Amino acid sequence: MTTPRPVLVVDYGAQYAQLIARRVREAKVYSEIVPHTMPVKDMLAKDPVAIILSGGPSSVYEVGAPQVDGGLFETGVPVFGICYGFQAMAQALGGAVAHTGRREFGGTELTVAPEAGVLLRDLPAALPVWMSHGDSVTAAPAGFTVTAATPGAQVAAFEDLVGRRAGTQFHPEVMHTAHGQDVLTRFLYDIAGIEPSWTPDNIIDDQVAAIRERVGDKEVICGLSGGVDSAVAAALVHKAVGDQLTCVFVDHGLLRAGEAEQVEQDYVEATGVKLRVVDAADRFLSALDGVIDPEQKRKIIGREFIRVFEQAAREVAAEGDVEFLVQGTLYPDVVESGGGTGTANIKSHHNVGGLPDDLKFSLVEPLRTLFKDEVRTLGTALGLPDPMVWRHPFPGPGLAIRIIGAVSRDRLDILRAADQIAREELTAAGFDRDVWQFPVVLLADVRSVGVQGDGRTYGHPVVLRPVSSEDAMTADWSRLPYEVIARISTRITNEVPEVNRVVLDVTSKPPGTIEWE
Repeated sequence: MTTPRPVLVVDYGAQYAQLIARRVREAKVYSEIVPHTMPVKDMLAKDPVAIILSGGPSSVYEVGAPQVDGGLFETGVPVFGICYGFQAMAQALGGAVAHTGRREFGGTELTVAPEAGVLLRDLPAALPVWMSHGDSVTAAPAGFTVTAATPGAQVAAFEDLVGRRAGTQFHPEVMHTAHGQDVLTRFLYDIAGIEPSWTPDNIIDDQVAAIRERVGDKEVICGLSGGVDSAVAAALVHKAVGDQLTCVFVDHGLLRAGEAEQVEQDYVEATGVKLRVVDAADRFLSALDGVIDPEQKRKIIGREFIRVFEQAAREVAAEGDVEFLVQGTLYPDVVESGGGTGTANIKSHHNVGGLPDDLKFSLVEPLRTLFKDEVRTLGTALGLPDPMVWRHPFPGPGLAIRIIGAVSRDRLDILRAADQIAREELTAAGFDRDVWQFPVVLLADVRSVGVQGDGRTYGHPVVLRPVSSEDAMTADWSRLPYEVIARISTRITNEVPEVNRVVLDVTSKPPGTIEWE
């Protein structure tokens, strides 16, 4: 893909490195994350328009702590430091950093100096910001103007407009910092002088051109799951090469209500893509019969999917010269796996692992540089149906791991009915885009006593698990209004005869995971 010159986010072990990169993207500026161990010459080889130094857990004056190569500041590339990056920048340029004993964690009030500079101009004189530091910059480097302070950091922001360098002790990237996006945007636009050009139209145009050049007249295959990643990846490739693409949808019978039809009908109508549907529900249910252990469920589903997809891929390959496989790999996958090479045998890829050695394709990963929110934006720009674009993340093994106990057709029907009610009410209340994921879990091997219709019942409980997150690495339970939870509970117990109890999971991640299995 032809991408613009990047803003490099240098990761010093920060929990927020990906968030910084996302916030830069939200300002319509392309960004990439690189490790702090990358030599400056390698950073410069990427031709960056600016460099952002992230936070991190170390103390800059400790032995072995990651440092900033002073040569970085002699390159003329604009630099912005955040938290640890702010301190490392100050130290490298001749400022002073010390352990003052005035730690600040969480919400803190920032006092903006009369000389507010560019980053903080026209903002309130007192700003709530998010801090996470035990050390502080006690003296700014020569040539820098101090523009803000907090009770625990007499130098909480500084800038050097001549050298196009600036930094903050606080975290502008987190939502708890008021006007944080304004601060980042002012560095990008006003100090670094970057033009905002990273837009959906430009991404689509660049990607379509790159796909056409790479694929040529060869055939392409894609496995559709019903999720937004594979749907958008396939739509991009179809826009580039048309009927050279064949999509395969393996219906394993473990999807939620309406999702198979969404792929088979709505998606095809919106894109015009060639779709081959493999109805393998009986095969999967037979293989899962009596299996209770969640890891065994996952292995069985993965094994059967590989076998079914393998056969479908062979059939497609027999009809034409298939050389490429489309994958919906996202940028966080690339970062968390250490990079990747971009072209690989299908058996080595985490999305469709374990295919035989003689079934080889080169990967086409059109979303490889994108975050999930950018993928959704592209999906809308490509004309995909909203229910598909905004579909909550859904596990590959489907409802099988939301049934605690053995999987059967009857139990799937119970869970589908309860899940559909929960999704309908969430949408009707206008919260489906505020909630990251909403697993509904059937405790199939648990029974509880109830009273329905003046009679005693002995039915199943279901668990509601609405969670809010930005990246699924951490999550908190969503504080949905009680009336929404009550409507979901009432409808489920009224409309799903086998269920007589609905409970709410109020566990964060950590310690709990989002899925129960």
